[in-house]
Amino acid sequence: MRLFFICMLFNSDTPLKYKEPLFRPPSEADSLVLQISYGCPHNKCLFCPMYKGVRHEIRPLTDILSEIDKVSLKRIETSRIFLADADVMDIEFSYLKSVFEKLNSCFPNLSRISMYANGSSINNKSAEELTVLKNLKLHTLYMGLESGDEKLLQLVKKDETADNMIKAVIKTQHSGIRMCVFALLGLGGKKYSEQHAINTAIAVNKMNPKFFAVLRFIKVPGLRMYEGYETITEYDSIQELYRIIEHLELSSTVFRADHTSIPIPISARFPKDKQTLLTYLSTLLKSSSLDKKSAGILPDSL
Repeated sequence: MRLFFICMLFNSDTPLKYKEPLFRPPSEADSLVLQISYGCPHNKCLFCPMYKGVRHEIRPLTDILSEIDKVSLKRIETSRIFLADADVMDIEFSYLKSVFEKLNSCFPNLSRISMYANGSSINNKSAEELTVLKNLKLHTLYMGLESGDEKLLQLVKKDETADNMIKAVIKTQHSGIRMCVFALLGLGGKKYSEQHAINTAIAVNKMNPKFFAVLRFIKVPGLRMYEGYETITEYDSIQELYRIIEHLELSSTVFRADHTSIPIPISARFPKDKQTLLTYLSTLLKSSSLDKKSAGILPDSL
């Protein structure tokens, strides 16, 4: 799923049982993390080392319900909960419904539940099932689009199509659940950079998500990308970002490109800030501040 999300091992005096590694989105920093499954049910994406070596396992429902009882005694004030690990939406509906009902009964201040999801796992849930979860305070689903280019998705073994992910976002938001969609700068390398940027913008336009974020793919040691992949330069990553923004036509979306992997942090709202962003990035591209020979200074951690 999300290589570039901040990794956090949650330490507390609660009786929660965590299995490393544990990942959660940066925006869930204040949430109680409940790990109801281990690893990723797909775990084939070339660009993602997050759960490599971790056997996917859904924890017994009885264990989870008992754990919720225990942790609620010490964290009764909890208002936000994030369900881990990857693609929790892939778990069968009856299991999720039981967990959600238990969370609602044990945490009187609960306002939102969030989790990772893939397009296929969302589409495998009915509209009625999504509505039930929404009424049980499912607030946000985080989905990695990665790219809107079908060829590139196949090359990186995403095991999803852009069309199916577009359908999933529309379906989810129609049920009243917020979607946070993510794309990766540099995923297409030098060869596919332009088509990656343009087709990603086209897909996001069709989704019209409430939240859209762009992060930069960084090839960490141990990853083997598709044949012919060449890392783009720092300059090229900003040029790719410019192309994506240039082709975005969104009606009401919060946009972020402020992760540590991005050379220049950006936060904005579409459509009102689009031209301001393009002017800023154009000025930056004309300056001499971006590295045109390498990926530039990379973050110490992701």
